Amino acid sequence: MKDFDSKKTMMFNVENEKRQKAEEILISVYKALEEKGYNPVNQLVGYILSGDPSYITSHNNSRNLIRNIERDELLEELIKLFIETKKL
Repeated sequence: MKDFDSKKTMMFNVENEKRQKAEEILISVYKALEEKGYNPVNQLVGYILSGDPSYITSHNNSRNLIRNIERDELLEELIKLFIETKKL
């Protein structure tokens, strides 16, 4: 059993947990779309703009996974990743 220091406060950040989940789902869905021969970027854009889950393959449970995240959260995550990548 791990010893805990009762004087230290543990921190939990919901935003980090949400972001990590969104990132993992996006990567998983991207790979599944690629495996099935789709253009992942086009399919994800179609889904985000329309909300129609038929843009996402059911391969590897991707269609159900993507529904676990709101489309605005997906868009937010993509923009954050873009900005971080470009060092803006």
